[in-house]
Amino acid sequence: MIALSLAEIAAVVGGQTYDIPDPAVQVTGPVVRDSREVEPGSLFVAFVGERVDGHDFAEAVVAAGAVAVLASRPVGVPAIVVEDVQAALGALARHVVERLGATLVALTGSAGKTSTKDLIAQVLRSKAPTVFTPGSLNNEIGLPLTALSATEETRFLVLEMGARGIGHISYLTHLTPPRIGLVLNVGTAHIGEFGGREQIAQAKGELVESLPPSEAGGVAVLNADDPLVRAMASRTKARVIFFGESGEADVRAENVRLTDAGQPAFRLHTPSGCSDVTMRLYGEHHVSNALAAAAVAHELGMSADEIALALSEAGSLSRWRMEVTERPDGVTVVNDAYNANPESMRAALRALAAMGKAAQAQGGRTWAVLGQMAELGDEALAEHDAVGRLAVRLNVSKLVAVGGREASWLQLGAYNEGSWGEESVHVSDAQAAVDLLRSELRPGDVVLVKASRSVGLERVAQALLDGGAEGEVAAR
Repeated sequence: MIALSLAEIAAVVGGQTYDIPDPAVQVTGPVVRDSREVEPGSLFVAFVGERVDGHDFAEAVVAAGAVAVLASRPVGVPAIVVEDVQAALGALARHVVERLGATLVALTGSAGKTSTKDLIAQVLRSKAPTVFTPGSLNNEIGLPLTALSATEETRFLVLEMGARGIGHISYLTHLTPPRIGLVLNVGTAHIGEFGGREQIAQAKGELVESLPPSEAGGVAVLNADDPLVRAMASRTKARVIFFGESGEADVRAENVRLTDAGQPAFRLHTPSGCSDVTMRLYGEHHVSNALAAAAVAHELGMSADEIALALSEAGSLSRWRMEVTERPDGVTVVNDAYNANPESMRAALRALAAMGKAAQAQGGRTWAVLGQMAELGDEALAEHDAVGRLAVRLNVSKLVAVGGREASWLQLGAYNEGSWGEESVHVSDAQAAVDLLRSELRPGDVVLVKASRSVGLERVAQALLDGGAEGEVAAR
């Protein structure tokens, strides 16, 4: 964080200081909520969780070098005490970003947020110092913590914004007001909580509503291929730029194809020129993500050649998102188990099918190890059935549905589409999946592992890569 005195922080957050000998002492290290991340000069934020109370670590974090604790009660060590720790954290983030000279880019969407954020960050940091959301810390706690990690040298601040209801993104944009806002898509992720795609669109569009007008530099970057996103152009006073494969898009892709390894390649068109891109990531769905990143980079002054080079060099920065690893025996494991929704599940299956073409030509097989897609509400049965059917239509060799009721719907969809015999199977848990795979996999096979985060199928991928302890899946 940029250096601030404890007195200034207390004034910003409306708190009282306790046990602070010198209020002029500055916070020069990171602002953290995890006591294990404390460094000399840190400010430790004490949240009360379901199982752990951060206040209990106050003495330990100060001993480790924290200059003070942001707390909701006195803790016997230097502290700034406030009524609401979360609100205080947000107020501090707002204060810091207003002092920075950085350009703030915010993005949201139903699918692909984290992958696109990682692409934007890698493209922009080839131009200037860039701070971006780590992983998927895109909520009311993770977002301000990311903003507070910016320094005086930061020129671009890239923030992923998630939402589970109307008003959530509006709140996040109040904490960290963006100049450039990007909306990727409106899908069915969390549809059970929102109630419908129209409500999801209403929530995602809060981002473009928050942008400054065009004369103040506001830019809305919208997906021309998604009608609900395209319609958001009427909800903003910012200048609008479209990306997509549509011929009407300002930033678009032509001659899209996949390499034999399943990596996308295309001709990038921007208002400033054209250039060829061959990505290191896997799956055609990354073309849209790359175009979104290219549109943002174009708005920030990068040439088509600079953007294309950075996109071609970009890799995956976040764990368990299409992580491709080839074992010594020739089995390829694709760990995409961080999360899942219908859109991302279909994209992953298409990527698996593309990756498997070369393998199948040599006698290898494709395996889709899939689990529940959470928070789909009344759409859950239809969506799981559709994914099972798609696996069959894409000629995936083997479907392993892992878990309870939702997994049985996946397997039933495959069965109804014509997957009989041993082409699809339903197993009870991760260990059963690992036992099956270990007995059946052979050199040349490609295995995709994907489900919602709550299912924990990353354990299957890890067990396939490291063998596990005595053949058992590691406990979560």
